[in-house]
Amino acid sequence: MREPKIFTTIQSYSWSLFAADLLAGVTVAMVALPLSLAIAIASGADPAKGLVTAIVAGFLISLFGGSRVQVGGPTGAFIVVVFGVIAQHGYDGLVLATFMAGIILLIAGYFRAGNLIAFVPEAVVNGFTIGIGIIIATSQLKDFLGLAVDNVPADFLEKIPALWHGRDTFSLATFAIALVTLILIVVLRRIAPRFPGLIVAVSIGSALVIFMSLPVDTLGSRFGELPSQLPWPQMPDFSPSRIIELLPSAFIIAFLAAVESLLSAMVADRMIEGHHRPNAELSAQGIANIASALFTGLPATGAIARTATNIKAGGKTPVAGIVHAAVILLVMLFAAPLASYLAMPALAALLVVTAWNMTEPHKWGVYARGSKTDLLLLFLTLILTVVVDLTVAIGVGVSVGLALRLSRRKTEGSDWSPPER
Repeated sequence: MREPKIFTTIQSYSWSLFAADLLAGVTVAMVALPLSLAIAIASGADPAKGLVTAIVAGFLISLFGGSRVQVGGPTGAFIVVVFGVIAQHGYDGLVLATFMAGIILLIAGYFRAGNLIAFVPEAVVNGFTIGIGIIIATSQLKDFLGLAVDNVPADFLEKIPALWHGRDTFSLATFAIALVTLILIVVLRRIAPRFPGLIVAVSIGSALVIFMSLPVDTLGSRFGELPSQLPWPQMPDFSPSRIIELLPSAFIIAFLAAVESLLSAMVADRMIEGHHRPNAELSAQGIANIASALFTGLPATGAIARTATNIKAGGKTPVAGIVHAAVILLVMLFAAPLASYLAMPALAALLVVTAWNMTEPHKWGVYARGSKTDLLLLFLTLILTVVVDLTVAIGVGVSVGLALRLSRRKTEGSDWSPPER
């Protein structure tokens, strides 16, 4: 079934449900706002692109999605891919790749490919997710420690030595702001999990920079003031050679959007004891990514962190996700100048926490006690993600995983025996 979930929920909608969705939507927006800015910066894009994506894609994912409570937007999983595409093909190349990924996702939804997620080995998903978390965390070390390193290489094996050589430029003030923000995020999550602690922690860290006149970079000092309106939609620059050149990136973006969105929807199902519609979810990701590209935004997908926040805050229907997008739009229209005061180390601390959560440390013991072949597959995918490339990691991981699954079936045996002739 590809019918959006909002068509089902709206039939019995009420003012009490709207009140719950309104509160949840505002709460999620306060979480998504700094996260969207930080993800855009870490991806090598203008921070405003993160807000545009959260508004446009977040609205459409909730409107056309197959989950009651899924909330979408830019996510940490895309940082590695987006950074690589921008570095190699420019931002216009990313826009075209995102547009094509949206078309691929629409086709996948039309042909009911949503259930194929079951054929992607869980060890592969865990491996590249942990690998992405490691890459994100190391990419934030420069701003977390205040290192004055002009050009940080994208390659992991080159990045670490470059950061080490710049250790003499360590800034105690920058590190202190990052550490305070990180501690606040962790503490607020522990003592008040329903409270929008991310925006509070980042705001407090940024306020310390302003009131103490610390020599710390801010969003405004590095990128200038954020725009106070959405850009006009425009078509990407199509050409046959450009399409062929960016097709591999488009498939990777589509794969990540599909996997993360469907995984997030499955997590949400467990939390609310519901059932999402996987093919409607794929179609929604397709529509959202096409629209995000038209507004020159980033790739988008269903976000586990935002979806979980929505559920914990009391969100009941897709209206909560629509409210979340509307609140971010209002902030962009009327309070964009305030975002210029956000401190870079505070945003770096936010992404470090996000990266840590992506690795799901509470599951490491389960992985260690599991099958040796699954553990080997996890480490293979993880190492390839960090050291080589996400495209190679996913391709090799899925291929090896399917080969292992087939070999297990052959060794399991069968009750059938050849007849005597």
